[in-house]
Amino acid sequence: MYDFKSIIPRRNTDSVKWDVKPNELPMWVADMDFKAAPEIIDAMQKKVAFGIFGYEEPHADYFNAVADWYATEHHARPKTAWMLFCTGVVPSISSTVRRVSNVGDNVVVQAPVYNIFYNSIINNGRHILSSDLLYDSTNHQYSINWRDLEAKLAEPLSTMMILCNPHNPVGKVWSRDELIKISRLCMKYHVTLFSDEIHGDLVCGSPEYTPIFSLPDDLIQNTIVSVSPSKTFNVAALHAATLIVPNEGLRNIVNRGINTDELGEPNLLAIPGTIAAYTKGHQWLAELKQQLTRNRDIFTNYCEQFIPQIKVIASNATYLVWIDCSTITRDSSQLEDFIRQDTGLYISAGSVYGGNGNQFLRVNIACPETTLQDGLKRLKKGIETYINQK
Repeated sequence: MYDFKSIIPRRNTDSVKWDVKPNELPMWVADMDFKAAPEIIDAMQKKVAFGIFGYEEPHADYFNAVADWYATEHHARPKTAWMLFCTGVVPSISSTVRRVSNVGDNVVVQAPVYNIFYNSIINNGRHILSSDLLYDSTNHQYSINWRDLEAKLAEPLSTMMILCNPHNPVGKVWSRDELIKISRLCMKYHVTLFSDEIHGDLVCGSPEYTPIFSLPDDLIQNTIVSVSPSKTFNVAALHAATLIVPNEGLRNIVNRGINTDELGEPNLLAIPGTIAAYTKGHQWLAELKQQLTRNRDIFTNYCEQFIPQIKVIASNATYLVWIDCSTITRDSSQLEDFIRQDTGLYISAGSVYGGNGNQFLRVNIACPETTLQDGLKRLKKGIETYINQK
């Protein structure tokens, strides 16, 4: 029903992703090359046609759309009373860091992890304290180092943890039991848990995504969840996110931060775009996930057959592929730069994500299959040339 095959020219459109040289193919930042769902576009066009764009604020229809979406897609309906509007997940993280921790405190993360977490911590005068994920180089899978995580949370200056659920860039979907264990540790050591769940809708098959707000009430009283349609529907420029904070006292603190930082006022398209996505986007998402599953299979099979020197980490979450290049290099930034210079393929060096990322590359596969095939051929050429010139 929906079009995931057409190539939409995006050069010279103010796109961050496509601000590249004529011969370059960008497959780096988490931005899909698919046009937004027509239902979203239609809602936005109606809003523009209305022609009056004064001050706005979200009402019950916005928050009910969010709640209904999670009830339908993930079988967990958050209370609308728990919700706050914010102009993006990253702004909500930075604002919360400023509000629930103090300058000089530790903020715990699990590297390799989304690199902008580091910016939100360092730029606000807090310290990054990483409990690095354990990597099994035989089975190519990640797990939590529970003893280390507890030790890091127990440190007196640790006042906040930022969780990525599902985890970017490794594509790990945390189980309900793992989330319960993390929540209990944070409660034990009085650490506020912030869960970035922006990729939660982009989980294909099992294991399923578990919204952390769906855990038992006694385990979510120090928890803040941030969700958004931006990754799901490729509407990052909408600048709309929803914070879900079950505890009233904590919600008031977070809300004061959002208002102090002037992050609570939506732009003219944020409300109608979000409502349309969450009320009319179910079928579009279902077909998108089918396409992403095909793309992941194409990518993995191609690498196994034609680029055996690398290993694609098995995952059923996000549209970001995490590739182990440890047999080739321990400096992914050098490899990424070489591939870009040699082939024009622009992907992400794993080194920016911390942990063991130095031996990984991250590739965005949310694009038409013809674009994906082009990227794979460039990747093969770049890696072969890199190996031969060493």
